[in-house]
Amino acid sequence: MTNRSRQPRRVRDLGIVVGPLRTGPLNAITDVPGVRVGHTTIVDPPRLHTGVTAIVPDALERGRSSLPCGLFVGNGFGKLIGATQVAELGAIETPILLTATLSAFRAADALVTHVLAGPGHEETRTLNPVVGETNDGRLSDIRARPITEAHVLAALDGATSDLPGEGCVGAGTGTMALGFKGGIGTSSRAVGGWTVGVLVQSNFSGTLTVRGVPIRADDGGARPAPDGAPAADGAEPAANGLQPEGNSCMIVVATDAPLDARQLGRVARRAVFAMARVGSDFAGGSGDYALAFSTPGAPSPGGVDDGDLDPVFAATMDAVEEALLNSLFMTNTTVGHRGTATAVPHALVLDRLRAAGVLPQPSATGPVS
Repeated sequence: MTNRSRQPRRVRDLGIVVGPLRTGPLNAITDVPGVRVGHTTIVDPPRLHTGVTAIVPDALERGRSSLPCGLFVGNGFGKLIGATQVAELGAIETPILLTATLSAFRAADALVTHVLAGPGHEETRTLNPVVGETNDGRLSDIRARPITEAHVLAALDGATSDLPGEGCVGAGTGTMALGFKGGIGTSSRAVGGWTVGVLVQSNFSGTLTVRGVPIRADDGGARPAPDGAPAADGAEPAANGLQPEGNSCMIVVATDAPLDARQLGRVARRAVFAMARVGSDFAGGSGDYALAFSTPGAPSPGGVDDGDLDPVFAATMDAVEEALLNSLFMTNTTVGHRGTATAVPHALVLDRLRAAGVLPQPSATGPVS
């Protein structure tokens, strides 16, 4: 199987199932009621591969001033705009944007414009925009800072409750992860009458690990292609040597469980822990952040007992693991500004999982490609 024939597919569609819990109907963050996602994708190859992704809680678009939110910083080498107020007050006041590192500041300004124009903000004099980022400077001309207010507003205004685009879209257009092309991924889990949904922007280093099986970029004898060069026929070009060392991961968790900010901080911590399952090396140059917010707003009297959080923690870790895998498996090989990022070769991964006994051998009808 070559890159030319490979089609992006979610890991569950390939028979790779993470954890025992059932997913929501879309297996996406938008399974959480009142959460929408929008993307703006900017591609002008080979120079530009970047964009904006917006996670929009409806409650904030309908006049509510804030929602409970927890933050966990796995490693703080990043520019998460608004982080100190989220940590201090345990709340978000705006939708959450993801984009490229040097475009985060323009995105924040545009987000303020969007919120101030909304209902209930006619007299607003202070606002804390929340914008996360990863560095897509290998595949995109990050210094060009091509993100404009119009791009941000398009992502916000175009946000829907449908299955979000994954892979090379929005803020994941130019990212790389675990030796391969990274991107946007999403997943969800149903637990205890609630839903936990996750969206990730993957752009970090390590060795891709699928269900405990390491998949290295040079597996199968493939060799790295020179910058801009296509793969040889029949080979999957490797990304080793082309990926900068640790360039961050943004994880956004949404839930309709009525959790307070402290409990959401515990959820966010588990979200970052889940990066280890897919092979993150947690490099010192990586900004690894998780934000977890609750859509109902203030918890009901009594809230959720801490002793009842273990199923939520398990749901979060499984959903993050699957979202991270989807972020890689849903991509296409990308020839970019300063190098090439290769999409994960599905056939190779399935072969490795079968050889390890994680997946059954293919039936007589033939393997999944």
